[in-house]
Amino acid sequence: MTASPTLADALGKLPLVAILRGLDPAKALDTGQALFDAGFRIIEVPLNGPRPLECIATLAQAFGTRALIGAGTVMTTAQVEAVAAAGGRLIVMPHADVAVIRHAAAGRLHCVPGAATPTEAFAALAAGADGIKMFPAEVLPPPVVKAWRAVMPRDLPLLPVGGITPEGMAPYRAAGATGFGLGSALFTPAMPVDQVAANARRFVEAW
Repeated sequence: MTASPTLADALGKLPLVAILRGLDPAKALDTGQALFDAGFRIIEVPLNGPRPLECIATLAQAFGTRALIGAGTVMTTAQVEAVAAAGGRLIVMPHADVAVIRHAAAGRLHCVPGAATPTEAFAALAAGADGIKMFPAEVLPPPVVKAWRAVMPRDLPLLPVGGITPEGMAPYRAAGATGFGLGSALFTPAMPVDQVAANARRFVEAW
């Protein structure tokens, strides 16, 4: 079986992460197809939703050789193993627990932990993080991204997450953001798939 894309390759295609919190497994395939058709190559299913591992397995089977599929809100090393067993290759966290980061790195999974300070970000990097989720973006505006970019490794992916809209991306990008994690402005469980597709196209056009 062909390996999944690396984080760098997927970000190079389109540096936008679709966060599908609360995804219904029955809609996983159609939602994934809509996002893939719009250009998305990174899809995250948070674990604090209904049957997330089933969704990850469905998405990984359908798109895992062409897109990077994984989980968000990963809190424990046991969850890292469960995601890997479901076919996920990406671990996203709201925090920077170095034990979880190290476990993901040891399993050769891509890991993007959350950080709100440079101290957290550098500790996460030392533990093996592949990128940093700047979270919550509402309290980390573009001047903070610019300040982080001045001291972080030049090629380190910095991905603001939280409240990102198509109209709000440009100032962050100008400040040095690599890309974004997209939540409720892209997807909510109640949205029809065609609405998710339209939202996805707007984000891609805005990028």
